Amino acid sequence: MTNEPLLLQTALATFADLWSPRIVTRVNDYDVRIAKVAGEHIWHAHENTDEFFLVLEGELDIALRDGEADGGPTGAGRGERVVTLPQGAVFVVPRGVEHRPASAAGASILLFEPTGTPSVGDRHEPVPDHIDVTIGRALG
Repeated sequence: MTNEPLLLQTALATFADLWSPRIVTRVNDYDVRIAKVAGEHIWHAHENTDEFFLVLEGELDIALRDGEADGGPTGAGRGERVVTLPQGAVFVVPRGVEHRPASAAGASILLFEPTGTPSVGDRHEPVPDHIDVTIGRALG
């Protein structure tokens, strides 16, 4: 990390790995991470922290198991819904909510989460080979 300005497009050009977040800077005890994504991640949850998403390029879908479906209560306690984030959109997944990010055509995203937060959360389904289990990798 540097104390100089950093263009996110330049930072994104330094790696090609999918689902492998890079730490671009830190703010207090939080990492600012960027990642390239395509296809599906896994269902997972972060028990003690929210997860902030900003779509830099492309479009990101986030499937949620948060007791809502189609924007309203389901009464079943475990409804699923999908929020679609176009380029420039932000969304926060609340702590403890199971979610699965995905991007059919690929996207670049920015994440803001506490330093040391694992990319697959605290509870998750089995991790396939295309997903990097990390607490964020150094840029470059």
